[in-house]
Amino acid sequence: MNHYPSADEHLTFLVKLQRLLSEGDFTATYKFALLMALADIAVERGYDDVRELDIPMRDIAEKFIGYYWQQTMPYGQTRSADNGILSQNAGPTAKVISDIRAFREATGLNAIGRAKQAVAFQSLITSIARTVSNQPVTYFQNVLGASDPFVYERTPMGVRLKPTVSSHLRKFHGLIQHMARDRWIRHIKNNKRNIPILGQQDDLHEFLFDTNRQSLVMVSANLSKLFNRRCFYCSRLINETPDVDHFIPFSMYARDIAQNFVLAHGSCNRSKSDVLAAKQHVDNWLEQIDRQKDDVNQIALDAGLISDEQTMLSVAKWSYQQGHETGAHAWVRKGEFERIGAGYVGA
Repeated sequence: MNHYPSADEHLTFLVKLQRLLSEGDFTATYKFALLMALADIAVERGYDDVRELDIPMRDIAEKFIGYYWQQTMPYGQTRSADNGILSQNAGPTAKVISDIRAFREATGLNAIGRAKQAVAFQSLITSIARTVSNQPVTYFQNVLGASDPFVYERTPMGVRLKPTVSSHLRKFHGLIQHMARDRWIRHIKNNKRNIPILGQQDDLHEFLFDTNRQSLVMVSANLSKLFNRRCFYCSRLINETPDVDHFIPFSMYARDIAQNFVLAHGSCNRSKSDVLAAKQHVDNWLEQIDRQKDDVNQIALDAGLISDEQTMLSVAKWSYQQGHETGAHAWVRKGEFERIGAGYVGA
């Protein structure tokens, strides 16, 4: 019989995590990326009970590459200049940034989806894993000069999340991502070396974390051809410029995976907003993923995005499980919602 964390255990973890983010020593953005990586991996393959979770260092490193990939490009009005790279720490260029930039320059690959297929990508993971192990993993749990290893312990291959931690990260995933991103942005803004780069631009969050617009244009064009410009949600023809919607809302799981994109009317997309979709839409989405495997993989390749069906299905199960447990409602159509039941995405 599985045991689950109590409400008090959930709350205690969250309080300790907030203290770590408030009082911990953050000289670079690496620790924010590590927290985001652990939370994402917990959602993708963790547990809601008290079991521990082993996470290889290479898996954490691959998450780091995804988070920092866009940030190896110049920002704002200096985006065409080498000196427009945002500083992630107070010292020399962060090694994760310099390693990714070196890889991109050597391979000529600018899209993360294509980069992952390159032989040299494995060497990049090895280098990033070494940096992650030596720096954020070593110091993440230090608070005011003392270590409080309440999140994980080291293993020969990576880290092992402590009992209940996987459950905590899954339960508070959205809040944890918000806290980590908010502090990441503040860290960038408070770095005096970034002042000349930031200027008066107001799209820092978009640049650091949101979907690449060029990729979305490509996804929109290919989905329009594949589905004859029909809206995924209402099945009617889209006469205006189609929207590309994250079926599992980006606010819940902020990664761009090809299986999560659907074509929609702007009005349907705005009405659904950041709400999970109803059972009828889930069934259609699952059927679409299964029926259009090769097409979706090609769309990902064309747009330079990640294709990962299994991860997306795991995320969907987690999302609807959270919705069911909290008594949330799912969007059917404009003005109509239904209570989320058990087993929306399978047992």
